[in-house]
Amino acid sequence: MLSNIWDTVLYGPLLNALAFLVSIIPGGDVGIAVIILTLFVKTVLFPLSQRSIESQIKMNLLAPELKKIKDSGASKEEQAKQTFELYKHHKTNPFSGCLLVLIQIPIIFALYYVFLKGINLDGGLLYSFINVPEHINMIFLGVLDIGQKSIILAILAGVSQYFQALLMPKPVAPEKPSGSFQENFTKSMHTQMKYIFPFVVAFIAYSVSGAVALYWITSNIFAIGQQVYANKKKKLALKAVGQGQSLGKLS
Repeated sequence: MLSNIWDTVLYGPLLNALAFLVSIIPGGDVGIAVIILTLFVKTVLFPLSQRSIESQIKMNLLAPELKKIKDSGASKEEQAKQTFELYKHHKTNPFSGCLLVLIQIPIIFALYYVFLKGINLDGGLLYSFINVPEHINMIFLGVLDIGQKSIILAILAGVSQYFQALLMPKPVAPEKPSGSFQENFTKSMHTQMKYIFPFVVAFIAYSVSGAVALYWITSNIFAIGQQVYANKKKKLALKAVGQGQSLGKLS
């Protein structure tokens, strides 16, 4: 049952889109098709992912105010009321970012799975109006075989992952670190995402195929551009907060 839903709603449409792209691209270059399909899916998800990033930025900007409320000594009910008023004033929702990420995960995973399975375009999942491509060229730009492992693409995947993590919003450091589990965990996660995860990405990309590595590179470059755009909006938001305005205009 679940496999049928997976194939019908997510995996099947993406596989057919890939087959269509390969059939219309001169020479049937699968690498170019991988890039186009990845960019298309990321563009469709852009509004959701952008709102998720902006929600994270807002929460970082509000962290000092939330700490003041927590350290005020007020009752739990009063703290909850003040927190709600703070979110309302700045037009933000602490749960919206998580929800938007959860919506994207199945789609991104399905796209990754299409490339992970080895670009099989002659199976029974192709729609009747989608022709099996006559030419399936796995030599990307006539140089790299993305059907095999590629150390070059794997390294580029890891490097692009590092720069993406480098641009991610940093967790707000408290004025007086308490050494709590939450603070240490947040700091540790940020460090691992920045310095360890790129090696994990490079290892996985090399272990599977060049197609997966190419997907990861394209996805990371798109995310880097998106994060640069979000960071510019963050600067405007910081200026707005400094002037006592709401964060609502960040959206």
